Amino acid sequence: MPRRTLNPLNSRTTRASRSFRTPLTAVAGSLVLTAALAGCGGGTGGEEGQTVMVYSADGLKGVQGDGWYDKVFADFEKDTGIKVTYVEGGSGKMVDRVVSEKDDPRADLLVALPPYIQHAERKGVLASYDPKGSERVHGSGKSADNRWTSVVNNYFGFIYNKKELTDPPATWEDLLDPEYKGKIQYSTPGVAGDGTGLLIKAIQDFGGEKPAMDYLRKLEENNLGPTPSTFKLAAKVDKGDILIANGDVQTNFDQSKSLSNIAIWFPAKEGGKPTTFAMYYGAGLVDGAPHSANGRKLLDYMLTEKAQRQVSGIGGGFPARTDVKPTDENAIELAGLLDGVALFEPDWESIEPRLDNYIASWKTATGN
Repeated sequence: MPRRTLNPLNSRTTRASRSFRTPLTAVAGSLVLTAALAGCGGGTGGEEGQTVMVYSADGLKGVQGDGWYDKVFADFEKDTGIKVTYVEGGSGKMVDRVVSEKDDPRADLLVALPPYIQHAERKGVLASYDPKGSERVHGSGKSADNRWTSVVNNYFGFIYNKKELTDPPATWEDLLDPEYKGKIQYSTPGVAGDGTGLLIKAIQDFGGEKPAMDYLRKLEENNLGPTPSTFKLAAKVDKGDILIANGDVQTNFDQSKSLSNIAIWFPAKEGGKPTTFAMYYGAGLVDGAPHSANGRKLLDYMLTEKAQRQVSGIGGGFPARTDVKPTDENAIELAGLLDGVALFEPDWESIEPRLDNYIASWKTATGN
């Protein structure tokens, strides 16, 4: 597929209806420390103890204990006897926490969205490890030197209240309508992975940083204000407290099973086609981790065919392994959501070192 340069993303455009090769999110939230369900059988954690600590972007653990993490962690504990403990929050916060603990690592496995997983790699906090099954992950979904690999694919998106909006918006420009004043909210770029994703999509769709920031300055008239949690926006949209919010396909699709008023959509530039891009959950072993052997075992387990086949049916996401092609009802519905949506592939290696400048530009443009 030929590359088409769109400053500053240097992205590649493909068609969603042709392929799901591009890996993809999530989302911010206050730090939550939870213990996964205790295992009930066999195996041993080895000499370093029967525990493994995961720091992760939220979105894969179910509010009611019914998410992909819940199932995978419970199965892993049962099969190995290794207990999973878990801390979640926005990708930026999780990476910052690992960086701050660099001299005394507490986490064994870090899971974050791009470009934060690339930031962790550049900061030198991820160990090199080539997990079993990673050879089946598309090249754009893993580090060239084995510092991280995608475990679940996902796509950036928006949601709206389909009960209140019988004629929903379709373009970025539609969101500037005064009827949406105080009824739009998006998560904070630089804190939430999906909030940062909104910047990336706006820069792509508007053709550069300056026109994107000019647009976001106008959108601020209708924006309710920054928030660190993308995850919590869905409930507000469902209740009608707000009508439109950013999000990601995997999380919002899963939420829509209980929040019946939310619908997923992908904004287009006026006169153009709707677009989105992959925001995968990238997982890497923390360098100097206290339970590194257990971290390797868990990462291997996440990429097993069994766990990957559960991504859509349980988690509402897309498998990271290209050889795993689920045919459950969720998988079919998810494919339908992306039919006709143009995919572009951000150059994350180029974006990551520019991220601070993008965030600074957004703050200047919006006054946040």
